[in-house]
Amino acid sequence: MTTATLPSRNGAIAALARPRVHVDAVMLEARAAELAKRSIKTSAKLAGIDIAIRCCDFTALEGKDSDGRVRSLCAKAITPRPGWSDIPSCAAVCVYPNRVATAKEALAGSSVKVASVATSFPSGLVDLDVKLADTAQAIAAGADEIDMVIDRGAFLAGHEDVVVDEIVAIKRLCGPIHLKVILETGELGSYEAMRRASDISLEAGADFIKSSTGKVPTGATFATALVMCEAIRDFHRRTGEKRGLKLAGGIRTTKQALTYLVIVNETLGPEWLQPELFRIGASLLLDDLLMQLEKERTGHYAARDYIPKD
Repeated sequence: MTTATLPSRNGAIAALARPRVHVDAVMLEARAAELAKRSIKTSAKLAGIDIAIRCCDFTALEGKDSDGRVRSLCAKAITPRPGWSDIPSCAAVCVYPNRVATAKEALAGSSVKVASVATSFPSGLVDLDVKLADTAQAIAAGADEIDMVIDRGAFLAGHEDVVVDEIVAIKRLCGPIHLKVILETGELGSYEAMRRASDISLEAGADFIKSSTGKVPTGATFATALVMCEAIRDFHRRTGEKRGLKLAGGIRTTKQALTYLVIVNETLGPEWLQPELFRIGASLLLDDLLMQLEKERTGHYAARDYIPKD
C-alpha cells in the first residue's frame, strides 16, 4: 500500500464542506446481517483463517505489561504455532511508546511490524503538542506504524476542524510511517457520525481508519465495519487512493473474523484482504483461529492448553 498523500490543512478543511453522507441505519444493519449469514467451509474456511492470521495485530496495552510480556507476545506473533511451519506470522505487535524498542529488538529479522499507540491513548484528551511528543517518542524508538486516537469530545461538539488539524499534524510528523486513526465508534452514537468521522479522517491523511481502542464496551460490529468499508470505497472511487481498515474491540471467534472478511471482500474487493490494507486488532482471536485450523486439518479440536500462550 502506498502511504497516504500528505494533506494540506486548507485541502483537508475544504473537505469538511462536503455534504454529510446519509446512512440508512435499517438498510445498513440488514445488509450487515445478510453478509453475516454467508457460510464459509472447507477450503474457503482454511483460506480465510490464513488471511485472518496474516492480518492480526497483537496488542500489549495493559498497565501491567512488562518487557518480558512484550517479548513473549512478539515470539507468538512470529511463530503462532511452533512446529507448523506453514502457518504465517501475524501482521504487527502494538505497544505503548516506551515498549517500542523492546518490541523492535524482539521482532528483528521477521516480517512482523511494530505498531505503537500514541496521542494519549485511549482518551486522546491532551493538547496537540503532547500528542506530537508522544508520537515522536514512538517514531524515534523505531515504530513502523502509529495508532492515534481522535478527540471524540471535539468531534461530537461539532469541532471537526480540531480533529482534522490533529490528524494532519500527526500525519506530517509520521511521513512514510503508516498512520491508523482510531475513531472509537462505540462512543460516536450513530452510523452517520461514524461515517462522518471516517470521511474526515481519510481526507486528513489517515492510512487506515480503525474502529476501536478495545477499551470501551462496544468495539467493532458488523454494521460499523460495513459503514467504514463504504467510506473507504467511496474515497477510493473519488481519489483513486487505497486506504486501509483496522477492526478492533470484541473480536474473539473465527466465525466473527470470517464474517469481517466477507464484509471487506464484498464491499472493497479481494485486493483489500492483505495486511497492507486490512488488520484485525484481536489478540484473543488467534487462539480460536489455531483451534479451528486444527479442527479443519485433523477433524479434532485441540484443547486450549495445547495452544502456545504469549
